[in-house]
Amino acid sequence: MHEAEEWYRSKFADLTDAAARNAELLRRAKQEANDYRHQLQALTCDLESLRGTNQSLERQMREQEERQAREVASYQEALARLEEEGQSLKDEMARHLQEYQDLLNIKLALDMEIATYRKLLEGEENRITIPVQTFSNLQIRETSLDTKSVSEGHLKRNIVVKTVEMRDGEVIKESKQEHKDVM
Repeated sequence: MHEAEEWYRSKFADLTDAAARNAELLRRAKQEANDYRHQLQALTCDLESLRGTNQSLERQMREQEERQAREVASYQEALARLEEEGQSLKDEMARHLQEYQDLLNIKLALDMEIATYRKLLEGEENRITIPVQTFSNLQIRETSLDTKSVSEGHLKRNIVVKTVEMRDGEVIKESKQEHKDVM
Protein backbone atom coordinates (compact mmCIF):
# COMPACT_ATOMS: atom_id res chain seq x y z
CA MET A 1 0.00 0.00 0.00
CA HIS A 2 2.83 2.19 0.71
CA GLU A 3 4.27 1.43 -2.65
CA ALA A 4 1.02 2.24 -4.37
CA GLU A 5 0.80 5.46 -2.45
CA GLU A 6 4.34 6.29 -3.43
CA TRP A 7 3.58 5.51 -7.03
CA TYR A 8 0.43 7.57 -6.81
CA ARG A 9 2.34 10.55 -5.37
CA SER A 10 5.07 10.31 -7.99
CA LYS A 11 2.46 10.10 -10.75
CA PHE A 12 0.56 12.97 -9.18
CA ALA A 13 3.76 15.02 -8.92
CA ASP A 14 4.57 14.18 -12.55
CA LEU A 15 1.09 15.13 -13.63
CA THR A 16 1.22 18.31 -11.53
CA ASP A 17 4.59 19.22 -13.11
CA ALA A 18 3.22 18.39 -16.56
CA ALA A 19 0.08 20.43 -15.83
CA ALA A 20 2.21 23.33 -14.59
CA ARG A 21 4.41 23.10 -17.71
CA ASN A 22 1.36 22.89 -19.94
CA ALA A 23 -0.27 25.78 -18.09
CA GLU A 24 2.93 27.84 -18.63
CA LEU A 25 3.00 26.85 -22.33
CA LEU A 26 -0.69 27.72 -22.63
CA ARG A 27 -0.09 31.09 -20.96
CA ARG A 28 2.84 31.80 -23.33
CA ALA A 29 0.76 30.71 -26.34
CA LYS A 30 -2.08 33.03 -25.23
CA GLN A 31 0.43 35.85 -24.71
CA GLU A 32 1.92 35.27 -28.18
CA ALA A 33 -1.57 35.11 -29.69
CA ASN A 34 -2.40 38.44 -28.02
CA ASP A 35 0.88 39.92 -29.25
CA TYR A 36 0.18 38.69 -32.76
CA ARG A 37 -3.37 40.03 -32.57
CA HIS A 38 -2.03 43.46 -31.49
CA GLN A 39 0.57 43.38 -34.29
CA LEU A 40 -2.13 42.38 -36.77
CA GLN A 41 -4.34 45.24 -35.62
CA ALA A 42 -1.43 47.71 -35.82
CA LEU A 43 -0.47 46.46 -39.27
CA THR A 44 -4.11 46.60 -40.39
CA CYS A 45 -4.32 50.21 -39.20
CA ASP A 46 -1.04 51.01 -40.95
CA LEU A 47 -2.31 49.31 -44.13
CA GLU A 48 -5.56 51.30 -44.05
CA SER A 49 -3.62 54.48 -43.41
CA LEU A 50 -1.27 53.71 -46.33
CA ARG A 51 -4.25 52.91 -48.57
CA GLY A 52 -5.80 56.26 -47.69
CA THR A 53 -2.50 58.03 -48.33
CA ASN A 54 -2.13 56.16 -51.63
CA GLN A 55 -5.64 57.16 -52.72
CA SER A 56 -4.97 60.75 -51.74
CA LEU A 57 -1.67 60.79 -53.68
CA GLU A 58 -3.31 59.20 -56.72
CA ARG A 59 -6.07 61.83 -56.61
CA GLN A 60 -3.47 64.62 -56.32
CA MET A 61 -1.51 63.07 -59.20
CA ARG A 62 -4.63 62.97 -61.41
CA GLU A 63 -5.44 66.58 -60.52
CA GLN A 64 -1.85 67.61 -61.27
CA GLU A 65 -1.93 65.76 -64.61
CA GLU A 66 -5.23 67.44 -65.52
CA ARG A 67 -3.86 70.85 -64.50
CA GLN A 68 -0.70 70.20 -66.50
CA ALA A 69 -2.74 69.10 -69.54
CA ARG A 70 -4.79 72.32 -69.32
CA GLU A 71 -1.61 74.42 -69.04
CA VAL A 72 -0.01 72.60 -71.99
CA ALA A 73 -3.15 73.20 -74.07
CA SER A 74 -3.14 76.86 -73.02
CA TYR A 75 0.54 77.23 -73.92
CA GLN A 76 0.01 75.51 -77.26
CA GLU A 77 -2.88 77.86 -78.05
CA ALA A 78 -0.75 80.86 -77.08
CA LEU A 79 2.14 79.56 -79.18
CA ALA A 80 -0.13 79.02 -82.19
CA ARG A 81 -1.59 82.51 -81.74
CA LEU A 82 1.90 84.04 -81.47
CA GLU A 83 3.05 82.14 -84.55
CA GLU A 84 0.02 83.45 -86.46
CA GLU A 85 0.74 86.99 -85.25
CA GLY A 86 4.40 86.58 -86.21
CA GLN A 87 3.46 85.37 -89.68
CA SER A 88 0.98 88.22 -90.13
CA LEU A 89 3.64 90.70 -88.98
CA LYS A 90 6.13 89.19 -91.44
CA ASP A 91 3.56 89.46 -94.23
CA GLU A 92 2.77 93.02 -93.23
CA MET A 93 6.47 93.86 -93.06
CA ALA A 94 7.00 92.34 -96.52
CA ARG A 95 4.05 94.40 -97.82
CA HIS A 96 5.46 97.57 -96.24
CA LEU A 97 8.89 96.79 -97.65
CA GLN A 98 7.38 96.35 -101.12
CA GLU A 99 5.45 99.60 -100.73
CA TYR A 100 8.63 101.32 -99.58
CA GLN A 101 10.53 99.90 -102.56
CA ASP A 102 7.77 101.09 -104.90
CA LEU A 103 7.86 104.54 -103.30
CA LEU A 104 11.65 104.66 -103.62
CA ASN A 105 11.37 103.74 -107.30
CA ILE A 106 8.73 106.44 -107.82
CA LYS A 107 10.89 108.95 -105.93
CA LEU A 108 13.90 108.04 -108.06
CA ALA A 109 11.86 108.44 -111.23
CA LEU A 110 10.50 111.79 -110.01
CA ASP A 111 13.98 112.99 -109.05
CA MET A 112 15.21 112.09 -112.52
CA GLU A 113 12.23 113.87 -114.06
CA ILE A 114 12.86 116.93 -111.88
CA ALA A 115 16.51 116.91 -112.95
CA THR A 116 15.43 116.69 -116.60
CA TYR A 117 13.03 119.60 -116.17
CA ARG A 118 15.75 121.61 -114.44
CA LYS A 119 18.09 121.00 -117.33
CA LEU A 120 15.33 122.00 -119.73
CA LEU A 121 14.65 125.13 -117.69
CA GLU A 122 18.34 126.00 -117.62
CA GLY A 123 18.51 125.45 -121.36
CA GLU A 124 15.40 127.57 -121.87
CA GLU A 125 16.90 130.17 -119.56
CA ASN A 126 20.04 130.34 -121.64
CA ARG A 127 17.99 130.50 -124.84
CA ILE A 128 15.85 133.38 -123.66
CA THR A 129 18.91 134.99 -122.11
CA ILE A 130 17.34 135.70 -118.78
CA PRO A 131 19.90 136.47 -116.13
CA VAL A 132 20.81 133.54 -113.90
CA GLN A 133 20.26 135.67 -110.81
CA THR A 134 16.48 135.41 -111.13
CA PHE A 135 16.64 131.64 -110.82
CA SER A 136 19.18 131.79 -108.04
CA ASN A 137 16.48 133.35 -105.86
CA LEU A 138 14.37 130.19 -106.18
CA GLN A 139 14.54 127.85 -103.24
CA ILE A 140 14.39 124.20 -104.21
CA ARG A 141 13.80 121.65 -101.47
CA GLU A 142 15.08 118.13 -101.96
CA THR A 143 14.48 115.40 -99.47
CA SER A 144 17.09 112.81 -98.52
CA LEU A 145 19.47 113.69 -101.33
CA ASP A 146 23.16 114.36 -100.95
CA THR A 147 23.93 117.60 -102.77
CA LYS A 148 27.40 119.02 -103.09
CA SER A 149 28.51 122.14 -104.88
CA VAL A 150 30.79 121.28 -107.75
CA SER A 151 31.05 124.77 -109.08
CA GLU A 152 28.93 127.87 -108.81
CA GLY A 153 25.53 127.17 -110.34
CA HIS A 154 26.18 123.40 -110.62
CA LEU A 155 25.14 120.74 -108.18
CA LYS A 156 26.25 117.14 -107.97
CA ARG A 157 23.63 114.81 -106.63
CA ASN A 158 24.00 111.15 -105.66
CA ILE A 159 20.84 109.08 -105.41
CA VAL A 160 21.34 105.75 -103.66
CA VAL A 161 18.56 103.17 -103.71
CA LYS A 162 19.30 100.35 -101.29
CA THR A 163 17.07 97.27 -101.45
CA VAL A 164 17.19 94.75 -98.60
CA GLU A 165 15.17 91.54 -98.81
CA MET A 166 14.69 89.84 -95.43
CA ARG A 167 13.07 86.60 -94.39
CA ASP A 168 12.66 85.48 -90.78
CA GLY A 169 14.80 88.39 -89.61
CA GLU A 170 17.77 87.43 -91.80
CA VAL A 171 19.05 89.38 -94.81
CA ILE A 172 18.57 87.25 -97.92
CA LYS A 173 19.46 89.71 -100.66
CA GLU A 174 20.83 93.20 -100.57
CA SER A 175 21.34 95.43 -103.58
CA LYS A 176 22.43 99.01 -104.00
CA GLN A 177 21.82 101.27 -107.01
CA GLU A 178 23.61 104.56 -107.24
CA HIS A 179 22.63 107.31 -109.67
CA LYS A 180 24.88 110.35 -110.12
CA ASP A 181 23.42 113.46 -111.51
CA VAL A 182 25.25 116.72 -112.27
CA MET A 183 23.10 119.82 -112.67
